[in-house]
Amino acid sequence: MFAFEINPDTPTIERWDEIVRAAGALVDGEPDAIANMANVAALLWQFLPDVNWTGFYRLVEGELVLGPFQGKAACIRIPIGQGVCGAAARTRKTQLVDDVRAFEGHIACDADSRSELVVPLAHDGRLLGVIDIDSPYPARFDTDDAAGCERLARRIAAALAG
Repeated sequence: MFAFEINPDTPTIERWDEIVRAAGALVDGEPDAIANMANVAALLWQFLPDVNWTGFYRLVEGELVLGPFQGKAACIRIPIGQGVCGAAARTRKTQLVDDVRAFEGHIACDADSRSELVVPLAHDGRLLGVIDIDSPYPARFDTDDAAGCERLARRIAAALAG
């Protein structure tokens, strides 16, 4: 049993420090990638304010396939290069989108989502998938969120490589 406490008033950078530490505790010693993704998705859902979807898309046979998540039902398959998740996978660069409606080619899995943060997951040079976080508020995520989620991706990647 894990119990984590993160003060809701914690500044963004410190919040991500705590999330990264908690995620490390969750994945350390657990070899199952799906179980690790499920716990990290739940952790993000629990400790990030103003989000409506947190989860993973896994790279499977050249396309992104839905992995563990928290939120409404989602798109199951996303081609590389399409939508925000596909762009992150193709470029292997974080996508910080203030208004998804202005993102050319955005895939609207949840019409309530207005902003999105997608961070690629890679281990030993191999793309594993992406971390995807959505919010119903425009410009919900900032560069501190992007940097924090990138730290998270680096911390958990080995535990997701299977």
